[in-house]
Amino acid sequence: MLRVVIVFGILAAIGGVATWRPDLAEQAYQRVQQIIHPPPPASFGAVRRQQGGPPVAVALARADKRDMPIVIEAVGTVQAIASLQIKARLDTQVVQVHVAEGASVKEGDLLFTLDDRVLRAQIAQIEAQILRTRAQLEQATRDRERLVDLARRNVATDVARDNAITNVKAVEAQLAADEANRESLRTQLSYTRITAPITGRIGSIAAKPGAFVRPADTAAMTTINQLDPIYIAFAMPQATFYELRSLLGGSPQDIRVEATAGGKSATGVIAFVENQVDLATGTVTAKARMENGAEQLWPGSFVPVKVTLGMQPNAIVVPASAMQAGQNGPFVFTVSDGVAQVVSVQVARRLGDEVIIASGLNGGEQVVTSGQLRIVQGSRVIDRTRAPGTASGEPAARGGQS
Repeated sequence: MLRVVIVFGILAAIGGVATWRPDLAEQAYQRVQQIIHPPPPASFGAVRRQQGGPPVAVALARADKRDMPIVIEAVGTVQAIASLQIKARLDTQVVQVHVAEGASVKEGDLLFTLDDRVLRAQIAQIEAQILRTRAQLEQATRDRERLVDLARRNVATDVARDNAITNVKAVEAQLAADEANRESLRTQLSYTRITAPITGRIGSIAAKPGAFVRPADTAAMTTINQLDPIYIAFAMPQATFYELRSLLGGSPQDIRVEATAGGKSATGVIAFVENQVDLATGTVTAKARMENGAEQLWPGSFVPVKVTLGMQPNAIVVPASAMQAGQNGPFVFTVSDGVAQVVSVQVARRLGDEVIIASGLNGGEQVVTSGQLRIVQGSRVIDRTRAPGTASGEPAARGGQS
């Protein structure tokens, strides 16, 4: 009812109507709605900027120009330089285990003793056979000398002499075969004492005393990993790889690598670079040879890696907090004469809490590191450490926030 009265009142005010016209009534109603419910005013911050309000307090820092290390960061995988599985070379039984699981061993340390009684008996048998063959050789040698002498005096026939010479050669061959058989048995006997082939740390031991082992077993008796030195494998972008090769003339061995694990750092050098680029990822795999005397690097673990390629002179550096992301790429706010300006930049790389700028800044500019959300292109700003009523390092009053 109130709507009808208002509509007719407005129509009467503009000249009155003789007949009812719905189109005019609807227009009148929309006008009434605008009067009763006006649109909300612009935000206080926008009005303040349009009217030139007080400057916004922000934090500023200087874009420095100084020498910066060229550091590539990656995530590497720790790999043992050598990981050897220990297996039996004889079908026999484990007599004794001389090390504990997880123990550190040196090259040549005794690990296992296997049953050697059969081999020792065979060696004793072949030793006796060698003694018999040597006795036969002595007899054959005397017979040959006697028949050669008789044949010279025409007492014995040439056939008898030749047979004696042949018999000596046959016995000598038999003696050589017996001695070779003895060496083979001695070699097999050495397999009953299994020693550590490298220096490292032993893993779990599957073969306990009394267990029967054979060369055909698929499971190893134990595994030894070499931990010092140790490898860290990581992937680097192919662009970084070409930069690495250009810096060192194709020889990566002098590049310093640092890895951190468990709060401790280990250093080393690049020892190996893969001979091709991975087509799926566009990266090149490299391995760093690291000193690991304290064993802070453990095989199979992931660790952050920093590769120092060299030093970049006169690099332009800004705090990482100054960087902003826009539709056209990264940018920063620079301040000159109290006015903020948007400057597009290109980032070369990030190093910790600092960003190295490739282009866009010349060094020496004042950049905004805090308060970017409250300013736009052309905004008037002031260093918050100098803002009235603001203590050094404390944020300014936020009454002007949009």
